[in-house]
Order: sequence, then C-alpha cells, then structure tokens
Amino acid sequence: MNTQPRILPDDEHNRTLIQNTHPPDWVNPEPRGRYNLVVIGSGTAGLTAAGGCAAVGGRVALIERHLTGGDCLISGCVPSKGIIRSARVAATLRQAADYGMRVPEGTAVDFPAVMERMRRLRARISPADSVPHLKEMGVDVFLGEGRFTGPDAVEVDGLPAPPVGGAQAGKRLRFVRAVIASGARPIVPPIPGLKETGFLTNETLFELTALPKRFAIFGGGPIGCEMSQTFQRLGSQVTLVDLAPHVLIREDADAAKIVQRKLVQEGVRLLLNAKAIRAERREGAKVVVIEQEGRTQEVVCDAILVGVGRVPNVEGLNLEAGGVAYDKTGVKVNDFLRTTNPRIYAAGDICAPFKFTHTANALGRMAIINALFWGRNRMSRLIVPWCTYTDPEIAHVGLYEPQAKARGIAVTTLTIPLAENDRAILDGEDEGFVRVHLKQGTDQILGATVVAAHAGDLLTYFTLLMSMGKGLSSLSKPVYPYPTQSEVLKRLANAHLQAKLSPTLKRVLGRLLAWRR
Repeated sequence: MNTQPRILPDDEHNRTLIQNTHPPDWVNPEPRGRYNLVVIGSGTAGLTAAGGCAAVGGRVALIERHLTGGDCLISGCVPSKGIIRSARVAATLRQAADYGMRVPEGTAVDFPAVMERMRRLRARISPADSVPHLKEMGVDVFLGEGRFTGPDAVEVDGLPAPPVGGAQAGKRLRFVRAVIASGARPIVPPIPGLKETGFLTNETLFELTALPKRFAIFGGGPIGCEMSQTFQRLGSQVTLVDLAPHVLIREDADAAKIVQRKLVQEGVRLLLNAKAIRAERREGAKVVVIEQEGRTQEVVCDAILVGVGRVPNVEGLNLEAGGVAYDKTGVKVNDFLRTTNPRIYAAGDICAPFKFTHTANALGRMAIINALFWGRNRMSRLIVPWCTYTDPEIAHVGLYEPQAKARGIAVTTLTIPLAENDRAILDGEDEGFVRVHLKQGTDQILGATVVAAHAGDLLTYFTLLMSMGKGLSSLSKPVYPYPTQSEVLKRLANAHLQAKLSPTLKRVLGRLLAWRR
C-alpha cells in the first residue's frame, strides 16, 4: 500500500509542491483498455515519454510512487541551483571591495531565508511537472507502486484512503509498449557507524533549515564540489573527503585544478587520497575517522553529506515477470533503448551511463519514437554535454584528448585562456579557458572543455556544431558583440584557420598584396 509522501519542513511552499506533484486527494482513474504506452516513473525521462505520447493522441498511463518531477525537481537540479545562486551572491558581497564597493559591516547570510527562497521557487516551477498538468495533457496518472505482472501488463498498488471514502483498489494496466524510467538514488557507502551517526544525501539535504557550522562532505565529484563551495560560501566550515588525488577526476587535470584552487581559496578543507573508515556520535557531534596515506585523523562535524554516486532503482518492479534483464548497473538495453522484452523500453538514469537531466530528456524522446513509431535512433549517437556548476563552472562535450588517442585518433588541441578576453577581465572572471580537440589535419571537433563563470552556456556552441556535423571554422564567420566572453570562441576558430595557412600559401598571399601596392 502506497503512503502519502512527506517533504520537510512542512511549510506553505512544500505543501504546494506536494499538492502539485502527489495530491493527497488524488483518485487513480479507471484503466482505459490497452494503453499505447505505460510509463513507470515521472522524472524527466518519464515525463518526456508520457507527454510526447499524449501530444500525438496516444493512450498513455504514467505510474509514480513518490512525486512527479522526480529527482531534478525535488532533490537535484532545481533546488541545488537555487541555493548555488544565493551562495554566489554571498561570495560577490565578500568580494565587493575588489569592485570598488563598500558593503555595510555585519552583512551576513540568512540561511533559513536562503532555503525558504529555494522552496518557494521549487514550488513555483512544479506546476509544469504536476499531476493536474499531466491530466490536462491527456495522461492517465496512477499514483502508487508499479510492478510487472507479465510481458504486457503492470499492476499499480492501491492508494491510501482519501479524506472521504475507503482505500483505493489496485489497478492492472495492459500495454502495447512500456517505458521504464524509474531513475536512480544515492549510493550509501558501507562505512561502519554511518547509518547510526546519521547523514544526508541529495534527497534530504534540501530539508535543512539550520546551517551546519561544520560540514563533512564525501565525494569530490560534481555534487561534492558544488555543495562544498556552496555551503562554505553560506557560512559552514566544509571538509571535503575524496579517494582521488584531486577533485573532479573525470575532467582535464588543469581544469579541475582551477576549481580545486578556488575551493581552497574560499576556505574548504580538502582531504584527498583519503577515505572515511568509521563514523560515530560523540558529545553531541558527529565524528568521522579518515584514513589518508596510511595515517588516521578525526573530522568533527555537525552534518555529513554523502555524494559518491548513484545506483539505479530496479527493486520492486518485478522485472523478472516482465522478461526484463537487469544488473547492478540498471536495466539492460540495446542501442535503441529496447530491453530484453521487445515490448518494453527504458530511458534515463535507470539505463544510461550519463545520469543528467538533459540526457534523460533526450532518451525519453528517443524511447517513444523507437517504441511507437519504428524509429531507429541510437543512444550511442547522442552528443551529450555536461556541466559542473561550481564557480567557475566546468563544462565538457565529446572526447577528452587521452580518450581520442586511446582510440588511435591523432589530435590537435587548441586552448585560449580567458585572461586574453576583455569581458572576462572586466568582469573579474578571467580564470579559466576554452579548449577544443580537433581530428588532426581536419576541422572536425572531437571534444571541447570550457572553464568559465558560465561555461555551460559557452559550451553550447560546440555541442551545436558537433550535432550538425560542422567544423570549428564555422565559429569564425559570425559577428560577435563586443565585449562578450563568447568572443573567445572566434579567437579559437581564427587561431585554427591561421595555423592551417601553409608557408607556401603565406608567400603567395604576401606577393599578391605586394603586387597590389
């Protein structure tokens, strides 16, 4: 039997959020015969698949056991970027003297107000993912636990008793096609004493109403780095613990070094090449024992955040009855997103190696095209960018240079520092660079990395060119407004074009110009 979800704190914003995403008085509809599509999970992939099917007149049912909108709305992109913005304001105020501004003494972060703002904006965004909106689109929404009962059928558990009337009976939904989009959840490392000591994940972090004075964060990936910088800026003393020799180990070392240096400059304590081996409560505090290069030390803190990865939600779906193969990495799919049951597809974090909201959106669209309209879209052909929202941001698309070389592809790499861009200098945002990897001797973009205040926005130029099959020289053609950081892209393209000029061509052009004098 499904229970009514709760989100803390119980304020007007969270009550609005719940009313939109899991209405307490919701009554599941009666199934309308065989559905063209049944979707399990209403995160980004599930919403995209269900909404797409309804938009073309299909009969579609969507099953959600918790809150529509999924991780992105409730505990991922939306709330995290909300508090990141507040933290950036706090950092700007501290740096005001660098810009010739005087901030009154005593200016401080109001952490409860920061979190209230996040909850208010999250509730404001939630109608787009809401149950009423889905109903208006023509989607039959079933709130409850969904489980396969056969290769073409799903059963939804009954809801608890509404305010008036008895408990609702379970429903059996039959389908022509189905999409599994049940997402993923945080990995909890097997650290002795961690559960008893108490910890946060991204699913509970945004319930905080009081700022932890001392904050231990496990994981130097995107979540760990973003939240370390954010909470340090908001007033915590953060200790970041990671097994790797530097943060953001997936990125180019010099790119990660820029972010790591910024974290240290702002006061984050880094414990790298380190791991937590034990946690306990002691005298009203949490104590984590860290092992680092053969030595142990204790980190005393008021809160612990675990951000070391995600694991797919495959439990409780009875995938065996649906004939769907899976393992610890998630539901097994082919390049067309089809599972081992040809009637059933999967999309999003449950099956994708790249667990991003934008990837889930793209795969949700791909799933309905392939499942319902005999499409042949391949997951392997997606050009997937990503961005870590630290300050500065790191954004990347395509191959890194070592990856290209490992595939036997000769590479030409071009890098332009932001210190050579007028707008970046004027804004005080000149620590970073734009880098592109080209197939040697060609204009073909293999990959790109941007480290900048708004790296994710600048990266889109490269993603667009790669998706269209265009080369780097295309960036030399437009007229860019001055001064903008986007001008660095034109400089990169021009540097490539100049490098292509052979000595012979230079001599010919020089003689031509001399003749015209």
